[in-house]
Amino acid sequence: MSTCTTLSRELTEPLSGTAATGATWLLLEQPGPWGAKALTQSHLDPELGRTLDSRTRGTDLRIALIRHPGRHADRRPTTARQVYLAHTRPGHSWVRELTVTDPAELLDLDFAALGAGDHGGTGAAYLGDPLALVCTNGRRDRCCALLGRPLAAELNASGHAQVWETTHLGGHRFSPTMLVLPYGYSYGRLSAQAAKEVLAATYEGRMVPEWCRGRSFWERPGQAAELALRSAIGEDSAEALTVRQTDVAADRWSVEMAHADGRRWTAQVVRTLEGPPRSESCLKVPTIPDRYDVRHLAPSP
Repeated sequence: MSTCTTLSRELTEPLSGTAATGATWLLLEQPGPWGAKALTQSHLDPELGRTLDSRTRGTDLRIALIRHPGRHADRRPTTARQVYLAHTRPGHSWVRELTVTDPAELLDLDFAALGAGDHGGTGAAYLGDPLALVCTNGRRDRCCALLGRPLAAELNASGHAQVWETTHLGGHRFSPTMLVLPYGYSYGRLSAQAAKEVLAATYEGRMVPEWCRGRSFWERPGQAAELALRSAIGEDSAEALTVRQTDVAADRWSVEMAHADGRRWTAQVVRTLEGPPRSESCLKVPTIPDRYDVRHLAPSP
């Protein structure tokens, strides 16, 4: 039986411009099982989950649950929970860490300020290895569990980063998927070796274009343009490029990109629908997913 990941590979569907968007990530440790809608379908109080979700609306903050790799006994946590806050704006990225004994404490945070990149001194600066978040939520898509959980376990055993399983990174058909912080680059179709290369590069302040889906700080047309430029000029410094995206017409954008060294480029990006209908997830009806094609890329005067 074909899965969403095998079909996506067979159709050579591009990874570029498919990353989940979010300027800031709030990651809450929640052991035990997760449902498809994890904020309200786990041992986290569902009313609190709904409230946290509603607080993100109109902000650039995205919430995900995390847990340590391994077996997940169906028991309620009795200890403090780990929390990470991570902002992904190039040149201004940061990660903060804190612990809470009651997740309701998170309601005291200023979600709008966090989404804008202001942590207000919350928690302490995280100074450890890169944070690797691997999507493993089989209740949302079986490919994430079948492919993601072994990857998370191997990375955790190898000591390449601070590794967590997470609930949802989008793009199930690109499993196994991984978000790496502090920079916010998302990756897909990873082998264990490829994931280790990504984490080693992140430790050195670099990203790896080959398996990259995009940086979560940018909208998807900007993600596609940035990755096209990186491929064209051979740039892998994670913080080298900034992006400004402008609507031109329906399904068409002009994207201006600037390098830290002063160079500038402009790209034209078009949203298209291509190929036969396919499932974006094993649990969804077939559709034709959006793709973002860079039609023109040139230096700016």
